[in-house]
Amino acid sequence: MATYLNVFWSFLSHYKYLIVVVVGVAIVGVLDENSFLQRIKYEMQISELQDEIDEFTARYETDSRQLRQLKQDPKAIEKIARERYFMKCDDEDIFVLSTDMEKKGGQHEGAH
Repeated sequence: MATYLNVFWSFLSHYKYLIVVVVGVAIVGVLDENSFLQRIKYEMQISELQDEIDEFTARYETDSRQLRQLKQDPKAIEKIARERYFMKCDDEDIFVLSTDMEKKGGQHEGAH
């Protein structure tokens, strides 16, 4: 038993600096809360959040432009009411045309 202990201590004393470096890199690289793996995860999260910020900024600019247009031009309100909500004046008729056709078995609905 004493020989195994002597071999172990001689191994530790011979490679002590290498062991300390390997353990230190393992702690900093993987185990620590500020590790490289956590840093990569945080960078990916930052990238995703930046994409969301860009998307919301673009949506905000579009909505702001549309709101300015609605405040300045009363015809714009009428246009939106007609296009989105199918509203009409009393003397008008509305025809909704759709290009959507359901396919059944690779054929159009009317072509049996």
